[in-house]
Amino acid sequence: MLKSSERWFEMAGVALMTAVAIAGFAVTIYAAWLFHDMPDGSELADFRPVNSARVFAWDGTLIGEYGQERRVNVPYDRIPERLRSAFLAAEDRAFFQHSGVDVSGVSRAMLKNVYNFITGRRFEGGSTITQQVAKNLLLGNERTLGRKLKEVILARRLESSLSKEQILELYMNDIYLGYRSYGVGSAAFNYFGRPVDQLTLAQSAYLAALPKGPENYRPTTHKAAAIARRNWVIDEMAQAGFVTRAEAEAAKKEDLIVQDKPQRAHYHDADYFVSEVELRARKLFPNDPNAIYTDGYYIKTTLDPRLQTYARQALMNGLETYDRRHGWRGAWGNERPASAWHKIAAEKEPPSERGKWTQAIVTAAAKGSVSIETIEGDKGSLTSSDIAWAFAGKGLKTGDLIFVEANPEGAGYRLRQVPNVNGALVAVDPFTGRTLAMVGGYSFSVSKFNRATQANRQPGSSIKPFVYAVALERDFTPASIVEDGPITMMGGDGKMWTPQNYEHDYMGPQPIRRGIELSRNLMTVRLAQKVGIKPITQKIVEYGIAEKVPAEMSMVLGAGEVTPFNLTGAYSIFVNGGRKIRPHLIDQVLDRDGKVVYKSDDRACPTCGQPFNGLESPRLTAPGQQVMNPITAYQVNSFMQGVVERGTARSAAALGIPMGGKTGTTNDYRSAWFVGFTADMVVGVFVGFDDNRTLGDKETGSQAALPIWVDFMRNANNGRPKKAVPQATRRCLRVDPRSGRGLQTGHRAEISGRTGRRWATAVS
Repeated sequence: MLKSSERWFEMAGVALMTAVAIAGFAVTIYAAWLFHDMPDGSELADFRPVNSARVFAWDGTLIGEYGQERRVNVPYDRIPERLRSAFLAAEDRAFFQHSGVDVSGVSRAMLKNVYNFITGRRFEGGSTITQQVAKNLLLGNERTLGRKLKEVILARRLESSLSKEQILELYMNDIYLGYRSYGVGSAAFNYFGRPVDQLTLAQSAYLAALPKGPENYRPTTHKAAAIARRNWVIDEMAQAGFVTRAEAEAAKKEDLIVQDKPQRAHYHDADYFVSEVELRARKLFPNDPNAIYTDGYYIKTTLDPRLQTYARQALMNGLETYDRRHGWRGAWGNERPASAWHKIAAEKEPPSERGKWTQAIVTAAAKGSVSIETIEGDKGSLTSSDIAWAFAGKGLKTGDLIFVEANPEGAGYRLRQVPNVNGALVAVDPFTGRTLAMVGGYSFSVSKFNRATQANRQPGSSIKPFVYAVALERDFTPASIVEDGPITMMGGDGKMWTPQNYEHDYMGPQPIRRGIELSRNLMTVRLAQKVGIKPITQKIVEYGIAEKVPAEMSMVLGAGEVTPFNLTGAYSIFVNGGRKIRPHLIDQVLDRDGKVVYKSDDRACPTCGQPFNGLESPRLTAPGQQVMNPITAYQVNSFMQGVVERGTARSAAALGIPMGGKTGTTNDYRSAWFVGFTADMVVGVFVGFDDNRTLGDKETGSQAALPIWVDFMRNANNGRPKKAVPQATRRCLRVDPRSGRGLQTGHRAEISGRTGRRWATAVS
């Protein structure tokens, strides 16, 4: 019989074994639950981080990005060794020695944290870079014992699945470094405006200082702490032997200067263009339009940055000129007493494109003198010409909040006003349809509505060249005579309609080319009567001007609606020999691996990829579709050269380059147009208010739109050779532009129909 003490030990042993068994079972169940859905780490071998799309001009200039997270993926072998060393020194010096978990590092961190607790300093983590990759990419930021255990297990799995280089590449391309920057590539660009291979030692060390708390080390708000942390990283690099002590001391003397805010791109003149590309790029992926924000696409566009800058400047200057012509509308605010004006003014920024403008308050005002103080604290007076301009309008008074600009031509400040009027400018290559420049309004920061592609407005007389082209395709020649006289007919609303010329005068019988040159409404209506409205509307749709047009006679004077983008593209027909091209903004889209997933040029060329065999090289057909006889295109082209030489656009002739074009003005001066061309470019300009109110008396296409076109073309063609516009391929018969009689024979050039003789005739 067992003694009681022995029985007790026996029972205790059984209980202990049972408890151990239960605990083991519980641990097994917990472990099974904890790790049942845990990845093995091998999936990271093909890991594709979220990457924003990057948008480039034709010459490689970065003009924009699409995506909430700013990422620029940098392969391991493209990350400079100095930058890699900075992160290793700061985060995991033994990275290439441990197997995912650094036991000595954890022990060291625990001992150090005892000291940190006593001294009140921040605790240090013991996680290796491999553990951070496991946490950031596979587990998330949950702070529990279970998550920490998973992190350790996953770190070991990662080390067995991936190379050290692969793990470090994942880490350096995913770590959040502030400024909306994920990874070193994006951070280098956002903080310092340069790629990683151009970073200095000090800049590399600063980026390596950020993983523990980017907001705590932002130089714009915590510069001393940022420099101290950076210098600590530099010292760690020297201690680890990554740099010499001399290099470290030199780097620590470097100032820490970063950009005020993350920079999307260094080029800022293409906001409307980039926004439109975003809309069109989304449509390229109908099954997943949001892919452009996550999949790292490379979008190569048609934009010419030089022309785009000229376009933006020309449109802004032209709209400001129009606005100044119509007077000072008054201050945008008034603050009296003026004690709080800085706060109010700071919320009303000038257009971002006008970087030299600033907010100011009027401190004293009289008709002969106006004193101001800028938001920066500078004091001065408005120029006398601006004072006169202001008091000719709404005037100025003490406390008025205004925009000013330091006078670039002398002392004082210029009074500035954001125009209410708006407009658009589009420049297209007539042979390919590549959109070289596009501006959709006065300022993208003021209004993001793109008037180039989204504003449907009446084109006025700028539609007339297409009406005359339809006539020439039928039974008319450039020498055909049409009466410029009164006419009354039934309108589309069932009422009698009596159109008028702009000057309300009549010129009698005239060759039809004069109808274009002088923009004669009555000649155009008579011509359309003879041709018929139905074939005209059908052709206008075929030319790509609009998808639908009213079958009414008023349409031939511009009563329908078009966008500046479509109208400008359609004018290409007159330059390229009658081919309808598709204006486009995107040349190519490549995925992150460099594979072309979209290209705008879809012409087939089955022999282009074959080796040269000594025979004729492959030939591509011209882009677009032939929709107009080449001779007709040349004839209308010639008409519009006459518009510049002796018609409504005579002021453009001062440029001294071969060109043509057509003005357009709608009823009550609601819209003003000029669409013109040279040998290799078509440019359209539209001016109008968004609410379609009148621009004011005499604000015609030649007054409001043409000067913008001239300003743009002057810069665009500066230093370029003067190319002649396309010529006819057949013999031309010179005729008197007023009478239509042939100058060589003295007889009227009555050449009719579609005979061979007709196609051999054009008017120069």
